[in-house]
Amino acid sequence: MSTVQKVAIVTGASQGLGAGIARAYRERGYRVVGTSRSIQTSNDPDYLTVAGDIGDPATARKVVDLALTRFGRIDTLVNNAGIFIASEFTGYSQQQYEEVLSTNVAGFYHMTQQVVPAMLEQGGGHIVQITSSLVDHACSKVPSVLASLTKGGLAAATRSLAIEYATRNIRVNAVSPGVIKTPMHAPESHAALAALHPVQRMGEVSDITNAVLYLEDAGFVTGEILHVDGGQVAGA
Repeated sequence: MSTVQKVAIVTGASQGLGAGIARAYRERGYRVVGTSRSIQTSNDPDYLTVAGDIGDPATARKVVDLALTRFGRIDTLVNNAGIFIASEFTGYSQQQYEEVLSTNVAGFYHMTQQVVPAMLEQGGGHIVQITSSLVDHACSKVPSVLASLTKGGLAAATRSLAIEYATRNIRVNAVSPGVIKTPMHAPESHAALAALHPVQRMGEVSDITNAVLYLEDAGFVTGEILHVDGGQVAGA
């Protein structure tokens, strides 16, 4: 049995899903590197936090360099950081367009490109994206072309990377959530958001962390987009 303590990087780790995912990996015994613009310093010697804009390639280099310097390896990358803006298509501003692409697409691209060489050198790893079921099942009540444009790109990239690195022991998967109960959703909106799901409830952070950890353990699964969305992708 291996005695190596594994290491996970989680982006967007300061709150919501990212904080829950980082906590789940720590509870499993992983050392964790968490990053976001506003993340606070950690007192846990096995949880390193790095503040920065994930859309900036310098942040990705810094996160990976610090992870390798502090912990010596990178076993898992969870590309969780994301911006969601619901708006009519013609209502998006240029600034919103640039911010969403920077975080959702550039953040994924820079972090993943920095992490893959370290994984190849150590003999393997696992990369997970957090996407959105709106990519597969558009909803007239939630106009969100920027989510489809960017998160849809992540879903396609997940499959492409999975095939590219399948013979080199790097698995690449994604979790596709419905609406999850996090601080970004005001309590007064919960009833309406619950109604967007066939099961008539919002998801919990634990629903997503459980899915990520399932993929972590599923050594024969790669290129998978795991929908954790209360039935949204199946239909209304």
